[in-house]
Amino acid sequence: MSRRTDAARPRVAVIGAGSWGTTFGKVLADGGAHVTMWARRPELANEIHEAKRNSGYLPGINLPRDMSATHHLSEALEGAEQVYLSIPSQAVRQNLKAVRPLVANTDAPIVSLMKGVERRTGLRMSQVIEQELHCDPARIAVASGPNLALEIAREQPTAAVISSTSQETADAVARRARNRYFRTFVNTDVIGTEFGGVLKNLIAVAIGIVDGVGYGENTKASIITRGLVEMTDFAVAFGAHPETLQGLAGLGDLIATCQSPLSRNNTAGRLLGQGYSFQDVVKQMNQTAEGLASVAPILQLAREIGVEMPIVEQVKMVLDGTMNPRDIAPHLTTDDDTPQGERTQNGQAGGGGALWRSIQRALDQFRHGGRGAAGD
Repeated sequence: MSRRTDAARPRVAVIGAGSWGTTFGKVLADGGAHVTMWARRPELANEIHEAKRNSGYLPGINLPRDMSATHHLSEALEGAEQVYLSIPSQAVRQNLKAVRPLVANTDAPIVSLMKGVERRTGLRMSQVIEQELHCDPARIAVASGPNLALEIAREQPTAAVISSTSQETADAVARRARNRYFRTFVNTDVIGTEFGGVLKNLIAVAIGIVDGVGYGENTKASIITRGLVEMTDFAVAFGAHPETLQGLAGLGDLIATCQSPLSRNNTAGRLLGQGYSFQDVVKQMNQTAEGLASVAPILQLAREIGVEMPIVEQVKMVLDGTMNPRDIAPHLTTDDDTPQGERTQNGQAGGGGALWRSIQRALDQFRHGGRGAAGD
């Protein structure tokens, strides 16, 4: 490639070179951007830059030649037209303090690839970004969806949603973050999009627990279905649109994360179900399972706003060691023996086909490129 042609390619930066950050860098490079990755460890930056590999996180994957890497933050951000953040949620605030002076004089969109809430404050990642970078919320976008990193790195077709309070920002990021195997849709419901990405991790931990115990598909299907209700009730209580939780950032991500052995949260839950302690699970996981850190702050937010989350409550009891994993059965929880209505959408009873309509809507988004699809 000529130097002139390379100069014409838009420059983007990806901060964080774990499995998801590196995969998203590949998505961007395959979509026509020149990508500079920032890796905390110099040896990882060197492997990505020189060998075009990230063997520790994405074994067997060859990275595009238009991906470079550095462990110098200023070098990664220099000239970036868009900045993507893929850092463990509990380390975001600290890292953003170093990013702030390097992006203060630009109008580059800041895109969160992270699916967690800050443990101390309960803030969503876009809120932490706004606080620490002192930037207009309209400049911030979030990406979410059924996005298991290794599958995407292997170029298996999938989709995601880009959300921003600014339609212009969402559109600009979506145009950049797409290629022949990765399609992006847009919405302006940042609250629903972010909470969908957070909450599905908690349900995935529950599914992993029952899988580790040895329970079958009936139990898992029950928890997934009731989990979608919990996710929707919680997110809507904080101002989200229920349609968002029925789209890629909610139902789509929930299905992928609950059923795949590639899911870190599912794997963490499975180890818990097999009898490992929380501390042992953390030691065995060489990558961050965001769901484990999000359980406590999500439950605190739920209690403050008066939303019941029996699935997440029982996950916390297993994490705390106060419940035997074999006893986990949040789908059986009721206030009394009186028959209960099946709330299937935003706290409403009697909407018998709501889950199927949710699935149908997600499928329609894939088929029709988002035209006429609500939410995403």
